[in-house]
Amino acid sequence: MEEKNKKIIQIVLGTILFIIVLIIDKITDFNVYVNFILYMIPYIVVVYDSFIEAIEGFKEKEIFNENFLMIIASFGAMIIGLIPNSDNMFSEGIFVMLFFQVGELFEIIAEGKSEKSINALMDIRPDYANLVAKNDVKKVNPNKVKINDIILVKPGEKVPIDGVVVEGDSSVNTVAVTGESIPRKVTINDDIYSGFININGLIKVKTTKLFEDSTASKIIELVKNASNMKSKSERFISKFSRLYTPIVVSLALFIAIIPSIIFNDYLTWIVRALTFLIVSCPCALVISVPLAYFGGIGGASKKGILFKGSNYLENISKVDTLVFDKTGTLTEGVFEVVAIHPKKMSEHELLHIAAHAESNSTHPIAISLLEHFNKESSLDDGCMLSDVKEFAGLGIEATFNGNKIYVGNYKLMDKINVEIEKCDRVGTIIHIATSDEYYGHIVISDKIKKDTKEAIDYFKKIGINTVMLTGDNEEIASDVANTLNIDKHYSLLMPQDKIKKVDELKTDNKFIAFVGDGINDAPVIARSDIGISMGGMGSDAAIEASDVVLMRDNINGLIDAFKISKKTNLIAKENI
Repeated sequence: MEEKNKKIIQIVLGTILFIIVLIIDKITDFNVYVNFILYMIPYIVVVYDSFIEAIEGFKEKEIFNENFLMIIASFGAMIIGLIPNSDNMFSEGIFVMLFFQVGELFEIIAEGKSEKSINALMDIRPDYANLVAKNDVKKVNPNKVKINDIILVKPGEKVPIDGVVVEGDSSVNTVAVTGESIPRKVTINDDIYSGFININGLIKVKTTKLFEDSTASKIIELVKNASNMKSKSERFISKFSRLYTPIVVSLALFIAIIPSIIFNDYLTWIVRALTFLIVSCPCALVISVPLAYFGGIGGASKKGILFKGSNYLENISKVDTLVFDKTGTLTEGVFEVVAIHPKKMSEHELLHIAAHAESNSTHPIAISLLEHFNKESSLDDGCMLSDVKEFAGLGIEATFNGNKIYVGNYKLMDKINVEIEKCDRVGTIIHIATSDEYYGHIVISDKIKKDTKEAIDYFKKIGINTVMLTGDNEEIASDVANTLNIDKHYSLLMPQDKIKKVDELKTDNKFIAFVGDGINDAPVIARSDIGISMGGMGSDAAIEASDVVLMRDNINGLIDAFKISKKTNLIAKENI
């Protein structure tokens, strides 16, 4: 916004000064040298930033850019006005630069670049740690915790520092770090990472890293560094001017020198060379090309696709490898009951027992059971539930209508010596039994988003490779990848692992676009050639780190993005 405002002020101020000088020139009779000085005032205003960029181009050994050509062409027009018996071309020199600055303004508006903010990432890094010292627990700054210290993590709190569980067991929400949809069970000797959220158990953790070296801190650092390592897509106008500018300058020198020697008329041919430079000014080009992308960005936004720069709109059609996060991107990112397999009762009766047993739990799996049951019935049906005991990492024991029941995973069934039936469905399996009888099981899983298969099929049809990266386990990852017919998939990945996988793909000269939605995806989104985030349900960190935002959380939007990019590129070339 600041850059756009500066450009508007420059154009408005330059135009006002130019009009004033034109009026002075009209009502006075100054000599050509005084007029030159007067016209140089608005000229310096409109040429100033282009001159700075041209100087920077010299320093970076990129001499022949569009700024260099515009300056020598426009200043050439000013010089022509000083040559005896030549037309006054001071106004032409200023007009050329004003048109150029208007084109630059359109490009700034089209790109609308926002500074990459990582403030949202701070949400995963706790402000305190509960340090266990002797028989006391003190709330301290995480920076003060040393390796091998013992910290206490209460239910609902974020794990501040990486470590190993030394006491207690619990379920932890890992979505901020791994993107894993199912809470992870942790008990003694299990590794636990900063950024995890403790759901229901009181645990003590022996730290294995310092706060600044822990996972949550590393994610923030990865986002900061990834943007700097990102391959920079060159603007179309820059690529064009790299070829166009040296040709024009060389021809102008040829016109100025060779005919002058042949005809012995230096002044005439120098004027003609300067005139050629003015005619060759790409002011129409630097307006028409940004306008083409401005129109493309506007058309994309109507379809809920936000491009943060014209270079991303230009280059997305060049992508040959699409890399997807799983949870929240390809799938809904929420649990739901996908199958009920009773043994000696109806599906409704089995769900009825499980829903009552889980009715007091805040675990995401319990919530999904209750939501599914409430669609067809109500818990307020007179049934009696008592003596509820929750075993972290296992499940629930309760008395339901006078009978002791168990609802949990296969480990709980092993504990009560009840033989379970295997299930061919992939997901979280909730078994229901008494101490001597198996009732059946319920399958809870993440649902693949509508139209995702259609989008993947389209990209494969046009020759784009598809890859899925996820923090979920291999069984779930493989099931989703096979269902969607994705070329390759990698499971159990931390954020830094995802970056490594993207870098490996880049070494094969692949042009990578990564599509994700969570905080854990922000580093790899920032690192990819083009980072794409899901704007509706995506985290602020992922959206800020991305180059393209799909506001409707629909992978089908990518199809529109590719088509709009190809059409816009075609129009830009036609404009040339």
